[in-house]
Amino acid sequence: MTMNKTLSLLGMAMRAGKLVTGDETVLKTIRQGNAKIVIVAADASDNTKKKYRDKCSSYNVKHIEALDRDSIGRAIGKAERVLVAVTDGGFAAGIERSLIQSSEVESID
Repeated sequence: MTMNKTLSLLGMAMRAGKLVTGDETVLKTIRQGNAKIVIVAADASDNTKKKYRDKCSSYNVKHIEALDRDSIGRAIGKAERVLVAVTDGGFAAGIERSLIQSSEVESID
C-alpha cells in the first residue's frame, strides 16, 4: 500500500513539473539548491549510489535509496529511471513519509 502511495506521488510530481530525471539534470538541480529530495533506485550501481550519497551530503539534500528502476520509470511515465529529484517541498515530504513507512528503503540520509 505505501509503495503504491509513493509511486502515485512520484507520478503526480512529474505531471506537476516538480520532478527532474537524468544524471546531469539532477546534478544541476542539486547544485542550484532546488532539489528537496533525491531518490536513487535500489538497483542502481554502487558507483551511482556513492556519487549521489556524497553529492547530496555536501549540499545538504535528503537522499533516499529505494524502489527499483522499473517501478520509478512506470510511475513517472518514462522508461527505466535510476535517479529522480523532487523540487517541491510538499511532494518531497509526502514521498519521504510514505517511504519511511515502507520496508523497501535501504538508506535515508
